[in-house]
Amino acid sequence: MKALLGQKIALISNQAYSLSNFRGELIADLVAAGAQVYALAPDHDDRSRGILRALGAQPLDYSLDRTGRSVIADIKSCWSLYRILRDLSPGIVLSYFMKPVIYGSIAAKLAGVPRIFALVAGLGYVFSESSGNGGLRRTLLRWIGLELYSIAFACCRKVFFQNGDDIADMLAASALPKKKAVRLNGTGVNLDQLTPAPIPDGAVTFLLMARLLRQKGIGEFAEAARIIKARGADCRFILLGGLDPNPDGLRESEVRAWADEGLLEWPGQTHDVLPYLKQASVYVLPSYYREGVPRSTQEAMALGRPVITTDNIGCRETVIDGETGFLIPVRDVGALVRAMEYFVDHPDQIGPMGARSRRLAENRFDVRCVNAVIIDVIAAP
Repeated sequence: MKALLGQKIALISNQAYSLSNFRGELIADLVAAGAQVYALAPDHDDRSRGILRALGAQPLDYSLDRTGRSVIADIKSCWSLYRILRDLSPGIVLSYFMKPVIYGSIAAKLAGVPRIFALVAGLGYVFSESSGNGGLRRTLLRWIGLELYSIAFACCRKVFFQNGDDIADMLAASALPKKKAVRLNGTGVNLDQLTPAPIPDGAVTFLLMARLLRQKGIGEFAEAARIIKARGADCRFILLGGLDPNPDGLRESEVRAWADEGLLEWPGQTHDVLPYLKQASVYVLPSYYREGVPRSTQEAMALGRPVITTDNIGCRETVIDGETGFLIPVRDVGALVRAMEYFVDHPDQIGPMGARSRRLAENRFDVRCVNAVIIDVIAAP
């Protein structure tokens, strides 16, 4: 018998792209379990609507300023969600990303939704280590964020997290009762679709895929490329990702300057990352962002690529240091250079370390296992 037969589920995100790209497998599994899925986002277009309908979901629009800090705008977002949920009358609401979790959970409670869940896929910019700019402002925003999370979590039956550090910090801040926390192994990837690909011949190629935020370590990636190229190494550096309006976002002029200097290649944002993953020898994410468990790293692991990332919250879940890649300190360009140069000097180790990386993905990040946990929890009476 299907676990969610006839249930209406509202899945609330802050981006239509993330619904298909990051939650497409979950939507398909919810539909297969018998649910009627409504996919809410503020920026649907013809492409996102078509993809979501093909997955079996109904796309719905609501009002949200994703990165703004206007209290009035956020109240309007909560009201917009309340009206939609009141009219839709779902039995289950599952929200993810900070604003949808906060305002979606509150709106669902006001609308009388009986089962409300949140998924915290990383605590993000406000809770990340400060880069030295806006420290007092960020402290205030963090305090406000914790208060709002506390209110939202009080509306929820369960709250899903992708790493233990986020759970521990929410418990320590008394923002979450321990009994509500559920640990997931990341978002997960489809291991049947993302299969091991041969390591490309030729120059060792380092790939970084991310939203263009400073805290993703993109500046460190560019600086490491400059140092390694100055030493005459034959290698490529590819940066894949689009500009982001987040306060921590890089300016287009900065990224273009690195590309014009010949430090890295910047194809921009793409809906199909697979060709770039197949070009890569090694995946790199020198992040000091407050990650959940980075999806891009899971994808690279599934293809059988070694990973260089930071010994940071969320990131450290994806590497067994020295076996599947390397963990380096945050903001340590020297350590990043040394890790990269290891693969330049020992290209024969890329294949074996990549194979172990794939096995780690199989053990930890199978999307079917992740989704089964979510479905079991939200289907429980």
